[in-house]
Amino acid sequence: MATFPQPPDSDEKFNVKFDKEVDGRWIAEIPELPGVLAYGVTKAEAEFRAVALALRVLADRTEQAKKPPKSIRFL
Repeated sequence: MATFPQPPDSDEKFNVKFDKEVDGRWIAEIPELPGVLAYGVTKAEAEFRAVALALRVLADRTEQAKKPPKSIRFL
């Protein structure tokens, strides 16, 4: 689970879902952000890559909206 410090009334929460492929690789996906998924040799690596991609997507959304999110949390 990846979490970032924020106030208890956090508005943005994202679940990280995991699956292990037949070839042994892990895939991490954040369903609330379509297209945000990443592979890794380990579960931790897949999570790190998915969270990094999610942060890029959120940064793009923030730039386009010209309004920062109150807080974010990856579960």
